[in-house]
Amino acid sequence: MKKQTATQIFESLSSGIRLDIFRLLVKQGPEGLVAGQIATELDLPNTNLSFHLKALTHAELLSMEQEGRFLRYRANIPLMLDLIA
Repeated sequence: MKKQTATQIFESLSSGIRLDIFRLLVKQGPEGLVAGQIATELDLPNTNLSFHLKALTHAELLSMEQEGRFLRYRANIPLMLDLIA
């Protein structure tokens, strides 16, 4: 993994809220959660959550899939394993 990519990942996780989101999605496994479920689980306002989800997605720590009018987010476990390696 390139140093710049690793730095971007660590910067993205330096926020406590983003770290909480990532941990929650890791626990959910491949099923992931829709944004509303994440907001409920972590007691976050949707606007605040949207900002953090965008940052995590930009760092490729999360994948996003459209499900009707909902967005389902999943942790990118292979990326994290590559970072650890």
